[in-house]
This record gives sequence, structure tokens and C-alpha cells, in this order.
Amino acid sequence: MKQTMILALALLMACTMAYGKKKVEKQELWPNGEPMAEWFRDTTKVKVQDLGRQYVLTSYGVRQGTTDIQTKAIQAVIDKAASEGGGVIVVPKGTFYSGSLFFKQGTHLHLQEGAVLKGSDRIRDFEIRETRIEGQTCKYFVALVNADGLDGFTITGKGTIDGNGESYWEQFWIRRQWNRQCTNKDEQRPRLTYISNCKNVTVQDVRLINSPFWTNHVYRSDHVRYLDLYIYSSTQDIKGPSTDAVDIDVCHDVVVRGCYMNVNDDAVVLKGGKGTFADQAPENGPCYNILVENCHYGTVHGCMTLGSESVHDWNVIMRRCQVDDAHRVLWLKMRPDTPQHYEYVTVDEMKGNTKSFLVCKPWTQFYNKEEREDMPLSQCNNITLSNIHMDCSTFFDVDGSDKYALKDFTYENIDVTDKAKVKAFSVNPVVNLQLKNVTINGEKIEQP
Repeated sequence: MKQTMILALALLMACTMAYGKKKVEKQELWPNGEPMAEWFRDTTKVKVQDLGRQYVLTSYGVRQGTTDIQTKAIQAVIDKAASEGGGVIVVPKGTFYSGSLFFKQGTHLHLQEGAVLKGSDRIRDFEIRETRIEGQTCKYFVALVNADGLDGFTITGKGTIDGNGESYWEQFWIRRQWNRQCTNKDEQRPRLTYISNCKNVTVQDVRLINSPFWTNHVYRSDHVRYLDLYIYSSTQDIKGPSTDAVDIDVCHDVVVRGCYMNVNDDAVVLKGGKGTFADQAPENGPCYNILVENCHYGTVHGCMTLGSESVHDWNVIMRRCQVDDAHRVLWLKMRPDTPQHYEYVTVDEMKGNTKSFLVCKPWTQFYNKEEREDMPLSQCNNITLSNIHMDCSTFFDVDGSDKYALKDFTYENIDVTDKAKVKAFSVNPVVNLQLKNVTINGEKIEQP
């Protein structure tokens, strides 16, 4: 009898442990209810020793410590590695100046601690090719590090990719003084990294600083991870104009995890096309299944920005992040000249300081509306903010418009200060706005 009871107790404990384990490993869901793939839970880092033969730049005649541009010599090492079955291009300790580099299938980039791959401060050292820029496909200057059509490309190491952007920034602001309508493309500047038509990409641990233009741009790619990066450009003195941290353009299944971002523009940005007929152009498209978590924002214009060049974005999560000094946390840019749809976006567990928390307003900078009889009405729906504890200048900064519709917003477990001290929802353009345990300036806010 005693033995039977012991066996029963053991069986009960085994079942309890199995149930507890099952509970811990509960399937995560995207905001629209679809299951999140196990890939998003994988925090494993790439091991450079598993990537094949290592090609150390200095072993192949590439010189460091000189300001002479080493583009041809570095590209020759990349080409050699590709021709021999692939391998890792290793940047050793020291500073190596270069223009545009193009990685090939099977090749990878590794920067040892103390290594600096530094971009040329002359635009002539960057090739002009058909590329993607500001929601359009056109001929423009490529990036310092380029990867197109690759499977499994990685950038690893404790070293630095330095865009050497100060002279580009200075020229931009001089031109802006002369012409207030100067666009980003008018003052030619390269990006730091451009990854296009790729899959299974990891960029981890490196320092990405001083980009002349956007820092990281990924286009038409999937299963891309940005892990534990330090992304920086100047936000004081000579500011780095439009040095976005990570621009995600017509992509799906992307993770930005554990990154520090301090840039003189938006941090993580979703893009996909612009213009009155943007939804009909084959080079444009949606962004979906985007996860941003455990990040630290220094000074940024927007922590998560949808637009200004977006067509359709959904299943977007930003969670468990610290914000030091943001202009906005979630920014929904609504272009009157572009059909846009932002849906199933969740912002959860955010702490820190921001001027505005949620901003949704018309975005009219450099837009050009054409005539279109069947122009769809833009919309934002199923936007959820939860578990927010922040000091804000303005929490709810949302304007209505006859060009878009807002519906099904939910705010849950919100406890914020609002320095503007304006009745947060006195003007509410959102249809079906749900407030659940919302406290502003210590006052419980009732359902409007």
C-alpha cells in the first residue's frame, strides 16, 4: 500500500512538473493572434569559428594606419574568399579606410576588438548602383558594407564600423541653410550597411557609429537579427541628419534585441514605399512579424516609427525597453499622398522619459499627391499600449483627419506623468478606444 502511494505521488509530481513546464513554454502570439515562430525565441549567437576559413586583411596586403583608401585591396580579399568556397573576412586591430564593399555568398565580416572599418569621407569612393532609398528604387550611392541576395550572411565581433560622417553632416546643414527644401538625396551620402534580398542574416555585437546617412538598412529580406549592437550618431553640435538606427524596408521576420540606439533621427523604422500608387508597385510591400525587445534608447526622434514611407505594417511588437530621451515612443506617420495601413501593433513594458508617447498625425514633409479615383482610405487599427511607466511631456498626441481612420486602440496598465497637464482624451479621434487601469498624473482616467 505504501509503495503504491509513493508511486502515485511520484506520478502526480511528474505531471505537475510537466504541466508547469508546458505553462512556461506557452506559445507566444502576435498581436493578431497568429502563433510566433520558435525562431523568435532563439537567442543563440553566431560563433565565428563555425563560419569557415578566416581571411585576415593584413595577411593579404591590406594596410592599416593610413588614410589611403583600401577599397580595392579589401574587395580583393572578399572575392578571393568567395572563389575558394567562402569564409570570414577578418578586420584585425587597427583602422582601415574604405569605400563601398560588396560581400558575396559564403563570405562574412568579423571585426576584432580594437578593429575599425572606417568609411571614406569622399562620396566618390562609393559606387552608384540601383538601390533602395527613402521608399523608392533608383540609382543612388550604395553603403559602406553591402550584401545582396545572400543566405546566412553575418557581421560579428567587438570592433567598430565607423561611417566617418561628420563632413557629410556639415555639408548637409550648410546646404539646408541655403535651401530649406534640400532633401536627403540632394546632399549625397552613403549608408553604413545595406542588406537586400537576403535571408538568415545576423548582425551582432559590433559598434556602428557616425553613419553619413541611415545606419542600417535592410530591404526585401527575412529572418534577420540585430543583436546587442551599439548604434550611435551625434545628437549635439554637428548633428547627424537622418542617421536612423535600423530601417526595415519590405521585410518580415526581423528581430532587434538588446541594442543601444542614440541617433539624430528615428531608431527602428518600418518602410515599404511612398506615393499615391505605392500599393501597386512591385518593388514596394509590407513589413510584418517585427520584434524589438530589451533595447535601450538614448536620444532618438522616435523609438518605433511606422512611415514615413510605409504601405502596410502588421504584427509589430516593441517591449521591455528603457528610454532615456525620446521625442516620441510610438510614431505613426500618416502621409496624405500614400495609402497606408498600420495594424496589430503592441508596445509593452516601457520605462523612461519621452516628450510624446504616442503620436499619430498627418506627415507632409516632401510629399507629392497625385490624382487617383480609387485612393484607399488609410487606417490604423488594433494598436495596444500596455504596462507603461514613463515621464511624458504629452502622452496622447493624436489628431484625426479625413485622410485616415483610427479604431480599436487599447491602453492597459498605464501609469505616466503628463507635463502638459492637458486632459489626455478630451479630443479623441479614435473609434473604440479602450482604457483599462490608466493613470495620468496620479489621476485614474475613466473611459471617455
